[in-house]
Amino acid sequence: MSLSNTAVPKYYGMFRDAVLRGEIPVCNKVVLEMHRIDDLIDNPNIYYDDEAVEGWIEFCEHELVLTDGSDLILLDSFKLWGEQVFGWYYYVERSIYEPNANGYGGHYVNKRIKKRLINKQYIILGRGGAKSMYDAAMQAYFNVVDTSTTHQIATAPTMRQADEVMSPIKTAIVRSRGPLFKFLTDGTLQNTTGSKMNRAKLASTKKGIENFLTNSLIEIRPMSVDKLQGLRVKLATVDEWLSGDVREDVVGAIEQGASKVDDYLIIATSSEGTVRNGSGDTIKMELEDILKGVYVNPHVSIWWYQLDSIDEVGEPEKWLKANPNLGQTVTYETYQLDVERAEKAPATRNDILAKRFGIPMEGYTYYFTYEETLPHRKCSFWQMPCSLGGDLSRGDDFCSFTFLFPLSNGSFGVKTRNYISSRTLNKLPAALRVKYDEFMQEGSLIVLDGTVLDMMVVYEDLDAYISSCGYDVRSFGFDPYNAQEFVERWQTENGPFGVEKVIQGAKTESVPLGELKKLSEDRMLIFDESLMMFAMGNCIVLEDTNGNRKLYKKRYEQKIDPVAAMMDAYVAYKHNRDAFE
Repeated sequence: MSLSNTAVPKYYGMFRDAVLRGEIPVCNKVVLEMHRIDDLIDNPNIYYDDEAVEGWIEFCEHELVLTDGSDLILLDSFKLWGEQVFGWYYYVERSIYEPNANGYGGHYVNKRIKKRLINKQYIILGRGGAKSMYDAAMQAYFNVVDTSTTHQIATAPTMRQADEVMSPIKTAIVRSRGPLFKFLTDGTLQNTTGSKMNRAKLASTKKGIENFLTNSLIEIRPMSVDKLQGLRVKLATVDEWLSGDVREDVVGAIEQGASKVDDYLIIATSSEGTVRNGSGDTIKMELEDILKGVYVNPHVSIWWYQLDSIDEVGEPEKWLKANPNLGQTVTYETYQLDVERAEKAPATRNDILAKRFGIPMEGYTYYFTYEETLPHRKCSFWQMPCSLGGDLSRGDDFCSFTFLFPLSNGSFGVKTRNYISSRTLNKLPAALRVKYDEFMQEGSLIVLDGTVLDMMVVYEDLDAYISSCGYDVRSFGFDPYNAQEFVERWQTENGPFGVEKVIQGAKTESVPLGELKKLSEDRMLIFDESLMMFAMGNCIVLEDTNGNRKLYKKRYEQKIDPVAAMMDAYVAYKHNRDAFE
């Protein structure tokens, strides 16, 4: 069949029919992508070519193998994704220089050039969905079948992880399953002076995987903007860009260089992550806008698999929504075991919900489970006695104060007030800025003008807040780091009584953290602010072999300070309990 601007793609048509018959459950985001494909079918200026994807499928099933050396048979989902990449084309008018027939001089003529429509493909898929194998199939095809000289890269949070994309191709080279690989691997690399006919044309070398016929290369690159800028890549695969704590937009860096090349392709595959508010969440916000039609970009293909609701975790028939390859690349039993583990070991719950079912959660709640971080109904503690905790260790960035109100039934009311500089706010990535705007609206986050927080301005604002709320502060616990100026003024104006220094470390943190954990398990920490929920959700606690605990602040200093301040307030309350009687 030739190009058609009305035909329904073969594998998409089969998939759509199965969805309409109710055989394949799909999530809302896949439904939105199906609407986008239907729009491409209806668009008279965009053409479908069935032969390109069939060539890719033939190559994969005749030449490639799995990592263990067994024959590769492409999954239906691979064919669906590959068809989206190779199936769609459009025409553009270009001025092209054409030499004269006599060989002297030339002239420019306008020609219609066929271009591939899809330049970027995002696949967000549950763990065990064979994403790396799909990346490998694409890398091998571009390296071997494309007759131009191509530079291709595979990147992931670690170099070893990126090697997972390369290893199936290396195995295919060794095995030489099909006629094309038999020809390309015939000979030896050691033949450097004899006939080139007796030298291997495709080999795995120290550089990466090299095709000596076209001088094409697939190499591994670190997932860092500095290492990925300025490359002229024809194909780049970005693996697990949501899983790690990636703070740089590596996809954007690759695209800036790749745009120098005609018909470049970037494939970004990942399972959902538990580290929120990095560049990955900013990209996801853009993808949601594309899916909803807020931002029209037909050059991007998005296959975003997830459960629509946390309630569907208990319905195995819905699990295909999160992983269409379930039962083929990973067993139902594996998923069932993870569901049972999430119920029995709550610390693993968020990781399993994100990685298996595509439900994004707020951080690794190793300490406070999701249920414990849910806010209570709105409550006021006007004119009630309280203990104040302060964490000023990030005075240039994030400064937290938490009020702890002992209640008659043994529970504690919690209110928090936090300060950041306007410079910090302006430098936030888009996803985190949305979150901070929510905190500012509820009044738990205050932005002060300037580059560095002035502790005296912070003191005056906090003092005015305490007066307006009528809080009766009877003890004050503080982390001594960067707190001298603030504490000296506090003692001058309020007296030294009830002021307690709480040094950070397992020795002082272990007992209060354990008691706060028990209170949170029994829902006896009464808080109504989403900033407190956010901080508790990001709280990681390190535990040594003796069971001693301390807060883990590396990379989370902006987000768990209210919990550290709550712990300081709790220590001060315990040391001055008689003041509350």
